Amino acid sequence: KRKLMTGYASGIRKYRVSILNRAEATAGDYGIDSSGVQWTTDAVVWAAVDWAKGMRSLNAGSIDAYAVIMVRMNYNAIINMRSRIAYDGTTYQILPETFHADKMANTIQFNAQAVLEN
Repeated sequence: KRKLMTGYASGIRKYRVSILNRAEATAGDYGIDSSGVQWTTDAVVWAAVDWAKGMRSLNAGSIDAYAVIMVRMNYNAIINMRSRIAYDGTTYQILPETFHADKMANTIQFNAQAVLEN
């Protein structure tokens, strides 16, 4: 039997990443981007985490940029484009345009940007 090949290297999944999803508010509304949004940890998974291409050079220079990481993990139905992840003490918001989930290949890959809380 042939093994399915993915379009990107899966990397070694050596980091623990928490998957955060919105908790429903008491009024039955998710309160999109309001101060009342609560996030709950729905799962903790192994993932490959690295800076998104070019971020090392941006961070080393004087250019002010938000931290963006690239995450690769096994397919998991708990995570979606609106989820957040927590890694190394920082919470990240998934960049929806980079979210690619492939159930057949058992992979998910996306970029995520650090969330700046007030």
